Order: sequence, then structure tokens, then C-alpha cells
Amino acid sequence: MIGYVTLGTNDLARGAVFYDAIAAELGIGRMMEFETFIAWGEFGGAPGIGLTKPFDGNAATVGNGVMVALEAKDRDQVQRIYDIALANGGSCEGEPGPRGEPDENGMVFYAAYFRDPDGNKLNAFLMDKA
Repeated sequence: MIGYVTLGTNDLARGAVFYDAIAAELGIGRMMEFETFIAWGEFGGAPGIGLTKPFDGNAATVGNGVMVALEAKDRDQVQRIYDIALANGGSCEGEPGPRGEPDENGMVFYAAYFRDPDGNKLNAFLMDKA
């Protein structure tokens, strides 16, 4: 259903460093690039993520309550994505760990939360055995 998510930036070059590093960990690269916009993902694959300077020329701002979730393959990758985010100008919004109680199948939501250099909130997550 979702093709891609776009986040605003005030510094595309700085944001590109952040997202290039996370995309590399996820095994994907840039699929589109213009002067004011870069997208990471695969055409016809899982949803992608784009970073853009706002079309109206105003400053990019962060959406209150907006978050992009990046699905990881295991807990180690959640940790790596979180570490990569912080090493590339991101900030912590919640260290890696389980959230809530296991469901009836013994699965737990495991996630790390962080912000990109522009303040957009993201997480790396997976559903995993408790």
C-alpha cells in the first residue's frame, strides 16, 4: 500500500550522509536523485524513503507525531541501525530494547528510536520471540 515516505530537510547533503549509511546497512541504495530530492529503495520492492527540500521554499519542519519505521532482520541489525544513526548526526529517542509485553504467540515488539539531523523521528524494529 505505501510506495514511499518523504521527509523534509534543510540540508540535503547532510541528510544524504545519514540516510546513505542507514540504507547501506539495510542493503539498499539510492533509486532516484535530483538537485533537491534523494530517494532510497528499490523500484517495485518494499516502500522507499525520500528526503527533500520543501517545494514551497520554506524551511522544513518536523511533523508532530510523525515517525518512519524501518524493518530490521534481527536485533543485531536494530542495534547497528541505531548506532549508525547516532554516528551520522542523529539523536537518541529510545535505546534498542523490547517494548511492551509479548503477545499470545510469544512475540515482542523490539525497537530503537532516533531522530535524523533535521529532527525527523524514525525507528528500527522487528517482531521477535521474547
